[in-house]
Amino acid sequence: MEHLKNFIGGEFLEPIDKNYIPNYNPSIGEIYSYVPDSNDKDIEAAVKAAKDAFPMWSSKSAQERSNIIYKVADELEKRLTEFSKAESKDQGKGVALSSTLDIPRSIANLRFFAGAILHHKDEAYHGVPTPNFINYTIKVPVGVVGLISPWNLPLYLMTWKLAPAIAVGNTVVVKPSEMTSMTSYLFAQVCKDAGLPDGVVNFVFGTGPNAGSPLVRHPSVPLISFTGGTKTGEIVQQQAAPFNKKLSLELGGKNPALIFEDCKFEECIEQTVRSSFYNQGEVCLCTSRIFVQDKIYDKFIKAFVEKTKAIIIGDPQLQTTQMGALISADHLKKIEYYVDLAKQEGGEILAGGKRAQVGEEGSPLRNGYFYEPTIIGGLTPTSRVMQEEIFGPVITICPFSTEQEVLGYANNVEYGLASTVWSQDIDRCNRVAKSIESGITWINCWMIRDLRTPFGGYKKSGIGREGGDYSIDFYTEQKNICMKIN
Repeated sequence: MEHLKNFIGGEFLEPIDKNYIPNYNPSIGEIYSYVPDSNDKDIEAAVKAAKDAFPMWSSKSAQERSNIIYKVADELEKRLTEFSKAESKDQGKGVALSSTLDIPRSIANLRFFAGAILHHKDEAYHGVPTPNFINYTIKVPVGVVGLISPWNLPLYLMTWKLAPAIAVGNTVVVKPSEMTSMTSYLFAQVCKDAGLPDGVVNFVFGTGPNAGSPLVRHPSVPLISFTGGTKTGEIVQQQAAPFNKKLSLELGGKNPALIFEDCKFEECIEQTVRSSFYNQGEVCLCTSRIFVQDKIYDKFIKAFVEKTKAIIIGDPQLQTTQMGALISADHLKKIEYYVDLAKQEGGEILAGGKRAQVGEEGSPLRNGYFYEPTIIGGLTPTSRVMQEEIFGPVITICPFSTEQEVLGYANNVEYGLASTVWSQDIDRCNRVAKSIESGITWINCWMIRDLRTPFGGYKKSGIGREGGDYSIDFYTEQKNICMKIN
């Protein structure tokens, strides 16, 4: 059974203390590999390798760094099928999704920032207060960057951080989720094959307490980008605070869909089913609270339940599968807990509400972490199930009468990451989008992502924005230089 290795200074190395964590295939509930249980010693070695590589990498021209990153993207594209299958096996998502979303988007992330660094501009100021001086600003890399990526979109979100960080001249230490480390491990070989210099990218695998915390606390790592749960994000802030580090935290969400009576009904149904149960609902941008105007509520429920029940749950390795397995046994228990809580709070299970049986009797799939897409009605907007992040294939649905009423419902949570609005009234869409407390609002669509736009959330959904120039600003320090010119 394969034992993954850390990737430090261009070498694949066993964890210094030789401890490992079992890694489960979610679709069969069995161990299929072992991940390093790294600690502060491994982090120290990775930070040193990154520090040693920084002068060389940061001194390269933008064109030189761009050329190498394009080669990394090309190498990854050559192995798209291999990576798609690996991501599916490791995370539980359908290979149809990983081959059309996760791996292509990872390639796009690399290519986007490889190109972006060739086109960003600096600013100069002349003539104030006197004509004898010119001020110009430049952006310089911060040094060694710590990247902590999540388990739901493992390669996709890791490259979303890594690509801009190294493009602007930083070197990185990456700590992927211990539950989904396989594609990062494979990506390390891609970097080596593409000719990325040793030490520019380092991977240290392990848990948050053992490997993540030493990375966050390391005095030679001035910047941390973290994607994960809100509670863990609070710990990252506390540990980073004494060092005054730059932070980007992309945390939880409890995203609303506001569906008005004049929506394009069939399109709305199709896209809201998609936004609710995409990747088993294990996406921070997924819809989890649906508010439907009362005049179409009954019609919507009927069509939404029917469409949801038609979702094909199955073996993630099959192209026909539309919904795969949840990430772990513990996460499955969390989903079951919230469905039981919904019943206690007076909710009605309109669809799903139980584990899904996948495969024939005796098939290993019978032990996988599958759960039916679940729709719950009858809850009040202040109930725990409508307030707390579940992060799975469970959505709640609630009627409303007026625009002001539904805005109150939408904003009455601790999160503010994403939202959707469905209406053909453009004025209303504009008003509502401006009033919803979320970092992104989709109008009559969902999950359309332009990599140039800012990404991030309000309230407990995070700190900072990344994407396009926002990422370049985050992974650099702006320096002003004032020069006397005569």
